[in-house]
Amino acid sequence: MIQLKTIEEIILIKKSAFLASKTLGMLAKKVKPGVNTLYLDKLAESFIRDHGGQPAFLGLYNFPNTLCVSPNYQVVHGIPNQDPLCEGDILSIDCGVYMNGFYGEHAYTFEVGKVSRETKKFLNCSKKSLYIGISNCKYGNSIGDIGYSIQSYIEKNGFNVVKDLVGHGLGKNMHEDPKIPNFGKKGTGVKLQEGLVLSIEPMVNMGSSKIVFHKDGWTITTLDNKISAHYEHNVAIVDGCPCLLSTFRYIYKELNIKSLEEKSFQNHKIYIDNL
Repeated sequence: MIQLKTIEEIILIKKSAFLASKTLGMLAKKVKPGVNTLYLDKLAESFIRDHGGQPAFLGLYNFPNTLCVSPNYQVVHGIPNQDPLCEGDILSIDCGVYMNGFYGEHAYTFEVGKVSRETKKFLNCSKKSLYIGISNCKYGNSIGDIGYSIQSYIEKNGFNVVKDLVGHGLGKNMHEDPKIPNFGKKGTGVKLQEGLVLSIEPMVNMGSSKIVFHKDGWTITTLDNKISAHYEHNVAIVDGCPCLLSTFRYIYKELNIKSLEEKSFQNHKIYIDNL
């Protein structure tokens, strides 16, 4: 059942989502060759607790850690370990926070040191598809409009969306209705309503869309061992338009990246001082 949110509830989700965003910002400069992902996980757990939140993934469905960390050809749900990152790797980090009775989550794919030109193009395309999907989160549109827009852009650029994994609603539970595939047909599926809160999260493969589920119950990799990217924002429909509840600006500040990509997805109704 779809649960629409009030402005007050959306603000609480935004507080959780922003703490997840700040956590990824804190990690941004620490993602570098020689660092292991278990170290990043411990930093994230301490940071979230020190700022009044709880690590949302830790113990959720028995997941053992604070972060999902997925290097290179891992798609999502990778378990932190002591293997060092290497120059030229990419690393998707998915972070969740539970606070004030609501969940927020956020994902970004980081470059480890210097990556190839081909990898940069792939990452830029994957991230742009996220915002293309978000731009279709409007009152009166359908779930199919979101998925169609993401899939069309990705395939036009020669890559593929993962079809076995989806985005979702978000609120008092980490995973709520409706499911948000990153593919679809225009005008199909659930109609988008005021107060709907969604996690939009393209999972994009450089090669085949096919994936492999591993025996640990968590790790998912690409079938052809080509790299995969994962970007995620939390979005609310406010005044009929998409409004970001998470932000990459903390990451961009640490990495000296200038971007106006989020400017058109802000709304004064859920502005919060000192976030």
